[in-house]
Amino acid sequence: MSSSVPDRPRSSGSPYFLSNVDGPKFPVLVSVPHSGREYPSELLDNLNVSASHLLRLEDRYSDRLAASAIGSGFPSIIARKPRAWVDLNRSPSEIDPDMVAGMDRAQTPQMSRKVRGGLGILPRRLHGAGDLWREKWQHRHVMDRIEQDHEPYHLMVEQLLDQIKSAFGCALLLDLHSMPSVSDESRRPIGFVVGDRFGRSCDSRYAELVAEHLRFHGHHVQTNHPYAGGYILERHGNPGRNIHAFQLEVDRSLYLDQSMREPIPAAGSVAKLIRDCCVMLAEQLSGRHHLEAAE
Repeated sequence: MSSSVPDRPRSSGSPYFLSNVDGPKFPVLVSVPHSGREYPSELLDNLNVSASHLLRLEDRYSDRLAASAIGSGFPSIIARKPRAWVDLNRSPSEIDPDMVAGMDRAQTPQMSRKVRGGLGILPRRLHGAGDLWREKWQHRHVMDRIEQDHEPYHLMVEQLLDQIKSAFGCALLLDLHSMPSVSDESRRPIGFVVGDRFGRSCDSRYAELVAEHLRFHGHHVQTNHPYAGGYILERHGNPGRNIHAFQLEVDRSLYLDQSMREPIPAAGSVAKLIRDCCVMLAEQLSGRHHLEAAE
């Protein structure tokens, strides 16, 4: 694949890839919503900017970070189409009226900060690039993306979490993302951010377990700052039902080259680190650690 132009679509059909979902062996589901690289032609044909700008919207190759966990048998769901097509981590109500033909702001009077900034369920603009699209999208086209790509992804996540909970009595969603390099107040680079919507989407012990494991391996980790999690956690995390969900953000410089476009060998090590987190979470959720301690 060219490093400057997004992929054209390779196939039609399901909006996601699934792995290890038939009779799951572990109570942890890995979701990768922003790594999709199958760009529909109508999206590229309406571009107002260079296609390379769309790569900035991707959690570039974050699906590679799930590879080790998938190889170890953890169930996963990975989006096929890109965030530029539809953002799976935004609510269907987060439509920017400025990019939809015949729609005005009076129809969406309480727009979120993300939507106002051009990053709604369909991204409209990027800082430094400007408006992404030559022409506004038709409202029916926007609804089709939501009905054919956004909602099916979430319905499958719900189905898989319910399936896992039926098998194990509990379930946990690890929602995997990547982030541009950011620093804390002391200008120390942050390697990972664990977000659980400040405890609303996940029992804090699971988020802390992951944070401590990553710190043990030398990484600077923050919880809920600057990313606490979005629509995916809001929709699927329900600790009261013993269905937990947290977001894991990974600094792209840990696994991509200096151009932030292609993986480097260290991506394999990061993927193994994430797999080890999944193993620990599965042990906690299944109670195996209690059995080992008793023995």
